[in-house]
Formats: sequence, C-alpha cells, structure tokens
Amino acid sequence: MTAASTPSSSTSEISKRLSVKITFLEQRARPADATPAPAIGKIAILRAERSPLHFYRYLYRLVGDPWNWVSRRRLDDVDLAEIIHDPEVYILVLYLDGAPAGFAEIDNRLAAFAEIRFFGIAPDAIGRRLGRYFLSQVLHMAWDLQPRKIRLETCTLDHPAALPLYQKLGFEVVDRRDGVVDLID
Repeated sequence: MTAASTPSSSTSEISKRLSVKITFLEQRARPADATPAPAIGKIAILRAERSPLHFYRYLYRLVGDPWNWVSRRRLDDVDLAEIIHDPEVYILVLYLDGAPAGFAEIDNRLAAFAEIRFFGIAPDAIGRRLGRYFLSQVLHMAWDLQPRKIRLETCTLDHPAALPLYQKLGFEVVDRRDGVVDLID
C-alpha cells in the first residue's frame, strides 16, 4: 500500500513525478475466518513495540522501495518517532525462517476507524503465498482493536495483486481519485 497523494519535495532522491490512480477501500465487518499459514517454513508475526527508528526505516524500505513508498522517507526522526511510538499505532512484522518477510502498520488513533497505513511483503518473499495469510492476520488484529470499520488505500504503483487481494478479503472500494507521486531516484 502506498501513501500516494504526496506533496512536492525538493529532496535529492526524488527524480520525477508520476500520475497515479488512488483507490480508497473500507471493510465494515470482520472477515469470517483467518487464512491458514502456508506450509513453507517457520512463520511468525510479532508487534515491534517502540521499534528503533533504524529498524522501522529498514522495514519500510525493504517492503516499500519496489512500490515507490516515499511518505515516511520524508519524516525526520522526531516526527517519525511521534507516529510509530504512539501506543495506538501497531507495527507488525512477518518473519519467515527468522528473517523479516513482511511489514504492516495499523493506525488506530482515530475513534471512527482503524487504518492500515502500510502493508506489504518483502521482495524475496513475494510469490510464496504469504500475502493473503499476513493480511488476514493483520485484519483480525485490527478488528481486535474494535474499530467501526477499517480503511486502506492503494494506488496503481502498488503490486498488481494488491487491490484484488483486498477485495477478496472483504474490502469495498469507496472512492477513486487521481494523484501524483514523486518517484524515488
């Protein structure tokens, strides 16, 4: 998932801007069943509580660089820590055979809804049937926080399987908008 509607930046790592279509989705009820883990190795999901900033930045880049995630790259350490160390923000790490294989962030700071701000699988773990399992677990964790609904967004730069997966797991499209993303150089 990408934070696609990004402001203009003068950062040297930005090379050009690209138009994208942003899709906003909502889930209004907990999915019926959690998807079972694929039989491919030792799998664990852990919450990274008060994650060191370098670890968060590593996960964000590991999962997000192929899809041009840039919003959190622009934050300085103070602003990033304020978000990710908030007790209502949940950083979840999928591990496969002891190494990070995925990353999700649930923002539960608003009473009206929880938002999955970021979700993705590490490049070397894509195609190993982990996405549906991990997202299913993340959704159940999000619903345990008792929001009225869960929101997320995706854009045309994200993995082509992202939107169909969200819809398979019960998300409905509530809006589509044009946006602009500053591409990573």
